[in-house]
Parts: sequence; C-alpha cells; structure tokens
Amino acid sequence: MGNSLKAIVTFVPSNKCQKYLLEDLEEMPVDKMVDLSGRQMRRLPVHICSFRELVKLYLSDNNLNHLPPELEQLQNLQILALDFNNFKALPLVVCTLKQLCILYLGNNKLCSLPLELRLLQNLKTLWIESNCLQYLPEVVCELSLLKTLHAGSNALRTLPPQLQRLQELRTIWLSGNLLSEFPPVLLDMPFLEVIDVDRNSIRFFPSLAHLPGLKLVIYDHNPCRNAPKVAKGVRRVGRWSEETPEPRKRSGAVIEITLDEKPLLPPAAKTEPE
Repeated sequence: MGNSLKAIVTFVPSNKCQKYLLEDLEEMPVDKMVDLSGRQMRRLPVHICSFRELVKLYLSDNNLNHLPPELEQLQNLQILALDFNNFKALPLVVCTLKQLCILYLGNNKLCSLPLELRLLQNLKTLWIESNCLQYLPEVVCELSLLKTLHAGSNALRTLPPQLQRLQELRTIWLSGNLLSEFPPVLLDMPFLEVIDVDRNSIRFFPSLAHLPGLKLVIYDHNPCRNAPKVAKGVRRVGRWSEETPEPRKRSGAVIEITLDEKPLLPPAAKTEPE
C-alpha cells in the first residue's frame, strides 16, 4: 500500500507530496548519495536535482520512462543507476552529465543509444544488459576510458570492428545473445582480461592463446565442437574446461575481477547498488 501511494504521489508536484516521497530528504545527504530504488516512481522528483554536489544517484527498479531537464544540474554525478525501468530511449539529459563514471541501463527497453553518449568521456563502466539491442551501438566504441562493458541478454549477432579502439576495456560480458561465431574483433584486443560469451550459438572457438592479458573466458552453453585454446594460467568455464593446459593446482593463484559497484552475478540476477 505504501509503495502504491508513493507511485501516485510522484505525479503531484506540491511541496508536501514531494516531501512525503523523499521521506523528508530536504538537504543533500552527507555521503552525497540518494537511493530511490524500488519505489514504483513514474517521475523523478525535481527536488533531487537541487542537490548539485550529489555523486551517486540510484533510481533502479521503478517505472521511469523519462527524466526532467533539471537533471543537468547534477554536474558532479559519477554514478547513475537507471536499471529495471521502462526507458525506450536514453534521455539526452543523461549525456550532459560529463563526470559520470558508471552508468547502469540494464533491464529497460532500449533498442539503440544516442550519439550524444560520446560526450561521456569519463565513463568506465556501462551496463546495457537485458535490453532490445540487435547490434552494439557504435557510439560505445567512442568511450575511450571504458573498462567494463556488460551487454548480455540482448539480441547481438556480431560486434563492430571499431570496438578494438577501446584499449582500456578489460571485461566484456556478452552472455545470452545470438552470436553464431566468436566475435573476430575480440581476437585483436590483447588487453582483455575477461571474456564472457556464455549462452550463445557459437559452434567453433578460435585460439585465444595469443591474448596476453586474458585471465578468464566463459564459453559454456554453446553448441561448440571444441574448447578455446588459452595460455597457461587462464581459467576457462565451459565444456572440456577440465582439460586445461596448466596444472590443476596453481600455487595460490587468485583471479581478481573488479566490477566497480556491482557484484559478479549472472545477467538475469537482480544486483543491488552498494
């Protein structure tokens, strides 16, 4: 009942109703973070946009399909979570937030991304999983500092060759797409550390042994006839992965994978902001 009432209140612009929705959040929090996740909101309270020093804004798991132009005032924002909403297009006001480092857009209804996304040159982590993407928008290839790209659970059949421009990219998650072959561009990206192509339609894997940065490759649930060859010390997850070229027991080797603010979970799992 409380969440339903809050969903109705979001349409009422009076100060009293906005205070109820924000639970008396009148001043910017000391930690410079606002979390309005899971409140069934259909509209972002404009009052939030007055917190000009805000660094983290979590709006996950609501019913948002647009954002107010006043959001542009949040020029210190570094983390914006818009996952689990109803966006059919990315609001262009998001592309004005040039300090953004982490952007979560997963579990929406996006079929494309605007060219204006290239303005987010500080972006290091982009989550676009579980949308309606039939191709990876080439504008993603212009995000020169991008380190983590999560594009799983879409309808991707290939990747653009321009992806190899992203020389800071370390992890790419492509599980649950429509890839019928291992994306050739990934063979020219020696700096990649994690490649996930789980749950696709790949029948043959080329050798990945020449990728010096590779630490982990996940290729399970593909109709493949072979396991990808990898260099010594690289972990494989998939069919025949036990036939590893390295000894079974490595002297305490631990692979550390950093996903910024989100834990390592399957694409279908709900991830909670920290």
